[in-house]
Amino acid sequence: KKQKNPPLYGQFVPFDVEPPVLHSRGENDKNMNNLVKRIPTSFPGCDSIIILQHDPVYTLGTASDPTFIHGYNTDGINGDKSDVPIVRIERGGEVTYHGPGQLVVYPILDLRGYKQDVHWYMRALEEVILIALEKAGIEGASREKNLTGVWVSNKKIAALGIKTRRWVTMHGLAINIDARSLQNFKGIVPCGLEGREVTCLRDEVSVIEETSFSMKDVTIYVKEALEQVFGV
Repeated sequence: KKQKNPPLYGQFVPFDVEPPVLHSRGENDKNMNNLVKRIPTSFPGCDSIIILQHDPVYTLGTASDPTFIHGYNTDGINGDKSDVPIVRIERGGEVTYHGPGQLVVYPILDLRGYKQDVHWYMRALEEVILIALEKAGIEGASREKNLTGVWVSNKKIAALGIKTRRWVTMHGLAINIDARSLQNFKGIVPCGLEGREVTCLRDEVSVIEETSFSMKDVTIYVKEALEQVFGV
């Protein structure tokens, strides 16, 4: 049995590799397997957190409705945004977009060392986002009843989508940081929520003329929030 508070050594160690190019499902699996082989041998066996920006991609959860992608056809081609790949992955939730200007966080945690409760874990991730946004100068960020993610001014600024296997977490959260992150959301119904808008941190920060932050700054805020919420 794992100890109650496992050491998360090395979870923020920089790991610089060329990200895999998204193609077909089979090619994606092959690319991911090759990527995994390049992970330092010190990583397996400990909780880790991966923080990155993706190349542009639309992702669908296991049960997502592809018609929420505008122009989608049965061949899996997005007629409106044919230059953005579409990938179905093993997470909950509907379609979303990842790309430059958005910070994506993949916690790989064994919940047996925390709390074996997926709902608790989802709320904990939302708390991480709320704390990080407050550090960045956002006022009024909140949850919405019966919805996942974090909202500001009635617009979604961060999304969640996870999966667990034997209590080990996969996938995670995405926070829209600057305007680049919003462009391709026009090609979808984000998270399947008709009529709801998305926003980014840069558009919502309270005192923009007095606030200067980079993607690296927000990454540090997220790191600090993860340490606070999960006690690592």
